Amino acid sequence: MSARPATCTPDAVHGAAALAQAPLPPELERATLAVLMGGRSSEREVSLTSGRTVLEALATPSGPEDRRGPGRVIAVELLQDGRWRVGKRLLLPGEAVLALADVDLVFSALHGGEGENGSLQGFLTCCDLAFTGSGVIASAVAMDKLFARQVVAARGVRVARALSFSRAEWTAGEAGLARELDTLAARGCVVKPRRGGSSLGCSLVERREELGRALELSFLEGREVLVEELVRGVEATVAVIDVPGAGPIALPPVEIRPRSAFFDYREKYAADGALELCPPESLDAAACARLAASALSAHRALGCEGYSRTDYIVPAGEPAGEHDGAPVFLETNTLPGLTPRSLLPRAAAAAGIDYRTLCLWIAAQAFERERREG
Repeated sequence: MSARPATCTPDAVHGAAALAQAPLPPELERATLAVLMGGRSSEREVSLTSGRTVLEALATPSGPEDRRGPGRVIAVELLQDGRWRVGKRLLLPGEAVLALADVDLVFSALHGGEGENGSLQGFLTCCDLAFTGSGVIASAVAMDKLFARQVVAARGVRVARALSFSRAEWTAGEAGLARELDTLAARGCVVKPRRGGSSLGCSLVERREELGRALELSFLEGREVLVEELVRGVEATVAVIDVPGAGPIALPPVEIRPRSAFFDYREKYAADGALELCPPESLDAAACARLAASALSAHRALGCEGYSRTDYIVPAGEPAGEHDGAPVFLETNTLPGLTPRSLLPRAAAAAGIDYRTLCLWIAAQAFERERREG
C-alpha cells in the first residue's frame, strides 16, 4: 500500500495543545511518587527498562524553570520471588505497603502478568494506594484477548475471524476443532497466547504443517491460545491519552515495518528492530483518521483510563464491501511500554509532547481519578 505521508490527526494536535496549556494539579508539585517496575511476567526486562526511564524523567526537571514536580520519586521493584524491593529493603507485599505509607501515587511501569491483568490493580485498590493506568476490570478484560475482541466488536470495531481453545482441547484431538483450524490455517493465521504481551509466544503460520509447532510455543506462555485469521496489510498502532478536563485524545498512528516476516519480541525491542514511522508513510489521512476513531472506541469500550495503545492491521488491497478497508483490531495494551524505543513515547513526540510531560500527565490523570472517586 502506498500513500502520501499522513500528518498528525486533529485529535493529536488538539491534545498536544491541551497538554501544553492546561495546568498540572498543584498536589503533583509536592507529591511523592513510587515507580513500580519488574514483576514476575516474561516481560520483566522490558518493565525494568520502562521503570528506570520513567524514574529518570520524573526526577529530572527539564530546566531551572521546570517546577512541575513531583517532590520526590522512589524506585520500587517487584522481584520474581514475590517480594518488593523498597530502597535497600526486601519486603513481603504487606510490609511493602506499610513502607509506602507516605507515597501519594504509584506509577506502574509493570508489563504483562499480574502487573497488567488487574491483580496488582486490585491489590493497590484494597491497600488504598492510588496508581496510574486503568483499573481492575479494564486491565483484566484487555489482557484477555478473547474477551477484549468481544467487547470492542460490540462497539463496531472490526476484528478478524478467530478461534480460542485450551491445551487440553488441542491434545484431545477433537475433530470439529481440527476442521476449524484447517480452515484458518489454509489462508494463513497468527497463533498467540490468549493472555500475554510483547508478542511472546506468538507465531505467523503460513502453512498447515507449521501450526503444531506454533501452538506448542504459544502454550509455553499459557494454557489457552487464540488463533486469528491472517490479515495482510499495514501494521499500525494508536495511543490514546486521557487529558484531565478534555477527555481521551488519540495520538498520531505509528506505522510498523518489521524487518522480518513478523513483529516479534526482538523486532519490538532490539536496536536494529522494526522500522517505526510516525506519522505513517503508507497510510493516508483518511486511514489515520479511521485508526484514531477506532482506537478511541476501543479505549472507551474497554473502560481504559489514563492511557492505552491499540494495535491494528490496515488491510491492503481489500475490495469495497462490508468492511471497505476498515482497520482490524489486534489488541489493546493498558500499560504500554515506556522504554526509549516504545511506541507511545514516539507518538507523543510526534504530537509535540516530550517524554517528561507525558509521564507527568499520566500521573496527573491518576490524581484526577483519585479526586473524582475519593
